[in-house]
Amino acid sequence: MLARTLRPFTIYDLAISRTNLVRAMATVNGVSDALDPSNAARGILKLENTEKRDTLIAIEKKYQKRWQESGVFNASAPSTSEIPLGTVTSRELHKKHPKYFGTFAFPYMNGTLHAGHSFTASKTEYGAGFARLQGKRVLFPLGFHCTGMPIKACADKLTDNVRKFGQNFERYEDEQADGEEALPAPTQAETKEDITKFTSKKSKAAAKGVKLKYQFQIMLALGIPREEIHKFADAKYWLEYFPPLCKRDLNNFGARMDWRRSFVTTDANPYYDTFVRWQMHRLKELDKIQYGNRYTIYSPKDGQPCMDHDRTEGEGVAPQEYTALKLKVKEWSPGASKILHGKLPDSANVFFVPATLRPETMYGQTCCFVGPKINYGVFKVSDKEYYVITKRAAWNMAFQGIFFDNSQFPRDASELNPVAALTGASVVGTLVNAPLSVHKEGVRILPMDTVSPTKGTGVVTSVPSDSPDDFATVTDLAKKADYYGIKKDWAELEIVPIVETPSYGNLAAPFLVKKMKINSPKDTKQLAEAKDLAYKEGYYKGTMIIGDFKGEAVEVAKPKVKAQLIQSGDAFEYAEPNGHVVSRSADECVVAYLGQWFLNYGENDPGWRDQVLEYVKNDMETFSSETQNSLEKNLEWLNRWACARTYGLGSKLPWEPKFLVESLSDSTIYMSYYTVAHFLHSDNFGTQPGLFQIKPEQMIDEVWDYIFCRRDISEDLLKSSGISKADLEAMRREFEYWYPLDIRVSGKDLLPNHLTFFLYIHLALFPPEFWPRSIRANGHLMLNGEKMSKSTGNFLTLNDAVTKYGADATRIALADAGDGVEDANFEETVANQIILRMHTLKEWCEETIRDPSLRTSSSDNDKNLWDRLFENEMHTLVHAAYAQYEATDYKVALKSSLYDFTSTRDFYREALAAAAIPMHASLVRKYISLQALLISSIAPHWADYIWQEVLSQPATIQNARWPDVPTADASLTAAYTYIRTTTSAITSAEGAQVRKKSKGKTTTYDPEAPKRLTIYTANAFPAWQDRYIELVRSFHFKASLEDKALNAEVGRMGEGKKAMPFVQALKRRIQGGEAARDVFERKLAFGEEEVLGGMLRGLRRTVPRCKGVMVVEVLGVEGGEGRKGKVVRCEGEEGVVGKVGEERELAGMAEGAVPGVPTFHFENV
Repeated sequence: MLARTLRPFTIYDLAISRTNLVRAMATVNGVSDALDPSNAARGILKLENTEKRDTLIAIEKKYQKRWQESGVFNASAPSTSEIPLGTVTSRELHKKHPKYFGTFAFPYMNGTLHAGHSFTASKTEYGAGFARLQGKRVLFPLGFHCTGMPIKACADKLTDNVRKFGQNFERYEDEQADGEEALPAPTQAETKEDITKFTSKKSKAAAKGVKLKYQFQIMLALGIPREEIHKFADAKYWLEYFPPLCKRDLNNFGARMDWRRSFVTTDANPYYDTFVRWQMHRLKELDKIQYGNRYTIYSPKDGQPCMDHDRTEGEGVAPQEYTALKLKVKEWSPGASKILHGKLPDSANVFFVPATLRPETMYGQTCCFVGPKINYGVFKVSDKEYYVITKRAAWNMAFQGIFFDNSQFPRDASELNPVAALTGASVVGTLVNAPLSVHKEGVRILPMDTVSPTKGTGVVTSVPSDSPDDFATVTDLAKKADYYGIKKDWAELEIVPIVETPSYGNLAAPFLVKKMKINSPKDTKQLAEAKDLAYKEGYYKGTMIIGDFKGEAVEVAKPKVKAQLIQSGDAFEYAEPNGHVVSRSADECVVAYLGQWFLNYGENDPGWRDQVLEYVKNDMETFSSETQNSLEKNLEWLNRWACARTYGLGSKLPWEPKFLVESLSDSTIYMSYYTVAHFLHSDNFGTQPGLFQIKPEQMIDEVWDYIFCRRDISEDLLKSSGISKADLEAMRREFEYWYPLDIRVSGKDLLPNHLTFFLYIHLALFPPEFWPRSIRANGHLMLNGEKMSKSTGNFLTLNDAVTKYGADATRIALADAGDGVEDANFEETVANQIILRMHTLKEWCEETIRDPSLRTSSSDNDKNLWDRLFENEMHTLVHAAYAQYEATDYKVALKSSLYDFTSTRDFYREALAAAAIPMHASLVRKYISLQALLISSIAPHWADYIWQEVLSQPATIQNARWPDVPTADASLTAAYTYIRTTTSAITSAEGAQVRKKSKGKTTTYDPEAPKRLTIYTANAFPAWQDRYIELVRSFHFKASLEDKALNAEVGRMGEGKKAMPFVQALKRRIQGGEAARDVFERKLAFGEEEVLGGMLRGLRRTVPRCKGVMVVEVLGVEGGEGRKGKVVRCEGEEGVVGKVGEERELAGMAEGAVPGVPTFHFENV
């Protein structure tokens, strides 16, 4: 499975088949080692020598203790004594005292955190670290989500286990499995049915392999001692057990959290309970919560709606609404007549009931399809009315007022039995009346092999004019009538035009089948594509050309035709899940039509929806187009959401306490509760007072209104609450300072529900200045390139990762795993390599800063070329990293802050070593300081150790500031690039010759013999380049170097092959910061001869058996062709290299040299 970023590793993640259970469990005392959490990561990557890791972990523990003891992460707003309330606006307060308030979705407390949690948390964590460096006050809190069904469902199962097997399950005896359990019925066909609805395709963590049979076995596999398990039969114990483990794991991770503001949800915390009750009261007053009948996913077993977080399978699945047509039987087929004889009253009206999404096309019905191998039932609706449908469809209808009253839903499918059973094959040939069809004499029931028993009613009405599937099937039936056992004319009723479309005419299905060369109903891929094309074209662009609504757009006519059919009694509304849904209680869910309290999201409150949509489009940062598009689509399709249930944990619905507020409805604005939680209580449950001595009963709705800037203070409020004015003002200040939320981080799987609800409720309850500023969604986390799976052993909990690799190595590997909404990959090899890298870097810093051989000087004038290049490149990377951290591009920021930064140090160190020059002491110290600061957001423990114990800084790096360095010098940047490019070209060419010789191939010189390297430079450019200089100059002064237009002009000039690279090089120089004037005048930003002179000694040492290096300037350039050369620099043995100023003959490649792009030549000496 893909690791879910916002749900802990839970009891539901442990799954093995019943046959595997026999192998995995010998006794209750011996759950398989493969399921033991201590072995969760075994077999993935084993660490042989842990000395370096242990050294780094010891440092981490030391600094974690310091941070916790000092309370460095406990943040507060400016007090009202510093800045009196009401004297400045919220915006002015933030300008004077910048702040960062970031959160990620609080984890559910039915298990410990896995690596996926740390991946999501890390995005907020890195941002918090960067914000501290920017000088902002930073708030990063975390609560513990306990609302909903999962904990209660598991506790109830344990209660049953204890009753059955004893407190410590001593009466349990291993049970042999009966064999593999039946697989669930296949899910819906892949073709999207209703193109007017948006659906989210997500990886669901519940795609588990297998199941342990009893709840206590799952708890054993989680590593919970057997004698402790019975305590979990009390749902409250889960709330006590898992939050401390969550806090432990995040502290060991080095999270910068203010734990003073933590809490558990549900009425277990009476303060949080008042907050939820206030929220629900105010939403109801605003008419955002309403009561009414609506379709909802429903668990018959639980007797209540089953929302997203109540499901083990089918998150994101919603009710799909159909029009159920009633096709009355006029004449039974012989087979059906025989089966039904004596089972139905003579006066009975029997209807085949197909479910359609396209009622506007019913004028074109020519037949009705059934699956010949599907089993159908004849279900009694009333004394005179019966429906022919599948048992699955009948079970859904049972919760929609068809077979049972809405007040008395069945609990078990055995309460719904057909009066007769039929196969699809037995009813083929039955004549039925098709409402609205032009074929008034009736249409026949015909066979269709692709009818799905798990979709709709198992009965499909056929409109071959507009459905490619139907047209392909009736064509095939007519061709092979004898084979199918039907009369040919049954499949050859006239196909009449229903809808006119601009692209496909008035018979869209025949047109597309012919155009796409679809030959039979078995061409499923092409038919799915054709179906999508026909549906979209017909719905969005089609016009009715038949019926009472002729001339109207299909989009307008569709609901009118549906209403007409229902009013005439020829149809009724029907709904079912648009995918397979299983509740936490292992119940397969249906769609019920029932009265319930719901949040009025979507089209029924268009003003609210449009307000949120406009805010997402115009004002909120989403960091990626994928997140932006997903939120916009969610807002366009999301509809009413049931906000109450009767089973589970939670806060009671204030005005109807038999209901509980459901888990996705009590967790929309809890971020605002973080701002004042520490004033109210000092423990998770609200049993210990906070900074103020306020009791839960004092937190009346009007107090919350005041805190959240919805009303002013008054004597009535002071009197009714009993809270002092000073305390109320302090709480309001805390809210108005920390709000709005600066960033909300979540896994992408919460975009369709939580994150969308989060926006809806914030905009409904808070003034605009407190609306969220940004949402950052991330992908799921894979492990070593594969889905995380407990059953395969490819799994890491957060505790496993930190124990195995240490906090900083884990954090760096998570940053390296990826950004954006694509699935990321945690590579254990990366984490392991990071241990060595960070330990080696630590030792280098410790040793080098004390190195007495380092150069010292009091003036910048004493710095050589390499010193200046190194310092300038550090400045370049500091500015690059700042921009990358600010954009939350942490993988790229890591590259600049660590990999590129150490690479630049290595370049400096190696260049000076080759030249036998010591490094500069001040630059070494500057490097170490900058390295610590740049990496501190990602690897804070290592950084703080270097900061305090190597650099001897007096205080923690957690309170340090981002380094203020000069803007990079473009000339030094260009020289640095020149050196690296030239050096790489020379060493690569030498390496190529070595490889050729090793393979026995002919080489231009013997790379293993003594040799001389000659580098050719030019002081003038070829004449042809002048034309392209002028071209780029003209585009630049138009303020446009846009690729498409510029490249087109280069192509038109006819020298694209050699001109295009030249033009692109000019663009890069300008965009890299060089002065345009210098570029167009073709002046290098650096002295090429000087730079090459500085490189000679290093090149001679780098190239094996190199006896000398010369720089030869190509002279007499005419039309770009060199004729002679002059030695301008040399380094080497006498007699091997020439003397400065002497002329030399040129090798052939010399003529290719241009300023800034030298050529070179090896020859044996």
